[in-house]
Amino acid sequence: MTLRLLFAGTPEVAVPSLRAFAADPRFEVVGVLTRPDAPVGRGRKLAPSPVKAAATELGIPVFTDKPRDPEFLNTLAELNADIAAVIAYGNILPKAVLDAVPLGWYNLHFSNLPKWRGAAPAQRAIWAGDATTGADVFKVGEGLDDGPVIASMTVELTGRETSGELLERLADEGAPMYVDALAQVGDGTATFTPQAHEQAEYAHKISVEDAHIVVGDTVEAIDRQIRACTPNPGAWAELHATGDAGESITLHVLGAIPANMERPNVPADLKPGELRAGKKNVWMGTGSTPLELLEVKAQGKKAMRAADWARGARLAETAYLD
Repeated sequence: MTLRLLFAGTPEVAVPSLRAFAADPRFEVVGVLTRPDAPVGRGRKLAPSPVKAAATELGIPVFTDKPRDPEFLNTLAELNADIAAVIAYGNILPKAVLDAVPLGWYNLHFSNLPKWRGAAPAQRAIWAGDATTGADVFKVGEGLDDGPVIASMTVELTGRETSGELLERLADEGAPMYVDALAQVGDGTATFTPQAHEQAEYAHKISVEDAHIVVGDTVEAIDRQIRACTPNPGAWAELHATGDAGESITLHVLGAIPANMERPNVPADLKPGELRAGKKNVWMGTGSTPLELLEVKAQGKKAMRAADWARGARLAETAYLD
């Protein structure tokens, strides 16, 4: 039996799953639910979500109704979906909507639940220094990511990936599992495993202020913070290029690595936030050993290699970040 599937999602990480469902003969994707077109870039031109763009390419009908609008239940009834997949959609699904799909709604979540329930699971796993993370498929209920799990995968973290890289990996590797799990729901062979709610940890969304680099932390903590916040919202600090506390611009750190202290040219005596630039390297002091900046973006400028940026930034000997 071919399952009629409604797919709900918005960003790029949802696209591999949409394509996987569309390509599988066990499913007929009868509609895609996503957010309305939104302004992007400097020109603020309206652009479709990545999921809408993919659905349009695949010839799948797209809907941008809000789930809480009364008319949305009419849309659901017309689609006559057997089952629904929801991944990074961005809207809360009320009980009436959840109940309107006979086999239920199922989410691909980028952690091993109940750890890192919430909006930023991959980011929080990196920031916490977790050795492993993964992806789970669970049945959506009215609670926050607390439904029974029907499929799970675990991956080891390298300790060097950014959250963007990790999300891309989990999205690609999780898509086949997602498709198989919902097919098992359809044929009645899925196993529903309740979560251990007492072990829950929450992955709250990372704000711009959260991404402000704490220069007094250890180099390992700052490294994790930068990678967790890359590419969004982007780790940053205030640059005092002249050493004057009253003059500053925002400097985004796009890439960095704990300095190799075995190298002879690394300045080991830097204070937290203090900058030192060599011909090929830029270092920042931390609460422990220095951090080597690899790629930065100064306010109003393009992203560039940190050493190239430093040559044109006219950094005083007293320059620092805070």
